[in-house]
Amino acid sequence: MRDRLLLPLLLAVAVAVPWVAEAFGTPATVGLATRIAIYAIAAASLNLVLGFGGLVSFGHAAYFGLGGYTVGILWEHFRLGEPFLGIIPGSADLLVTFPSALLVGGLAAAAIGALSLRTSGVQFIMITLAFAQMVYFLFVSLAVYGGDDGLMIRRTNAFLGLNLRDPATMYWLSLGVLVVWLWLLGRIVRSRFGRVVEGVRQSERRMAAIGISTYPYKLAAFTISGMGCAAAGALWANYARFVSPDMMHWTKSGELMIMVILGGMGTLLGPVLGSAALVGLEYLLSGLTEHWQFVLGPILVLIVLFARKGLISLLPARGRLRHG
Repeated sequence: MRDRLLLPLLLAVAVAVPWVAEAFGTPATVGLATRIAIYAIAAASLNLVLGFGGLVSFGHAAYFGLGGYTVGILWEHFRLGEPFLGIIPGSADLLVTFPSALLVGGLAAAAIGALSLRTSGVQFIMITLAFAQMVYFLFVSLAVYGGDDGLMIRRTNAFLGLNLRDPATMYWLSLGVLVVWLWLLGRIVRSRFGRVVEGVRQSERRMAAIGISTYPYKLAAFTISGMGCAAAGALWANYARFVSPDMMHWTKSGELMIMVILGGMGTLLGPVLGSAALVGLEYLLSGLTEHWQFVLGPILVLIVLFARKGLISLLPARGRLRHG
């Protein structure tokens, strides 16, 4: 019974964040919670290939950045009244920009994955990192879209008449996308497809021995993962109203990986907890000292030492949480 009540209780608490923040006079909490929700989407997406599939990708920030830039570029061409590449019209409607971000992220992940997944081990890690850095330097060189300085998005996308500049509305939208994405991931990992992906993590050679071609499964999982990161990037672009190549830097991929490991690999809620812990600690420590990273390092080490399976292992009903 406690297992069944835990997830609805957590969701109810998450939904109530803006009202609680208003009651306690801490409006900045809503923005912090929005950042946590957005990063949780990206971390959960990475977890599909890292935690469930055992594929250590060090380039998922590329898809996060591509999702953000899709929103930014479409907005820029909407503002200028000029089609992108002379063909694709600009847009400031989330119902257009969000699916476009998913498409761009998915295509990029499919292309990069098609080449990267022909390798394994350290070679796979390095080639995903190399592709991500190529995308990063590509956008640094695009002066028309701000280059290294980034691109301002002066107005959030329109979405069903909602005001996404309102912090609470933006938070609830991000939370809604997170909940839907976690539900979809739960369905995926419990399906036959998900079992094959987990089998690849345990022993790809054994999966091949029983007649399963693992490459298409890995590529599909990699593509879905890239689409999830792009979705998070699209939300981030609307939240920050700014995109820059820093969204694609390898350090951002490292942050996403830390969130997954910190929260608990191969679990559905682990990346959410990891995102909350990392973003929350960064927020608290940066308010105390400018050398907050020096303090954050030992804290993360202690968490990993005393919660070796991640923060999710400290919660009850972790078996159910693992599979949704």
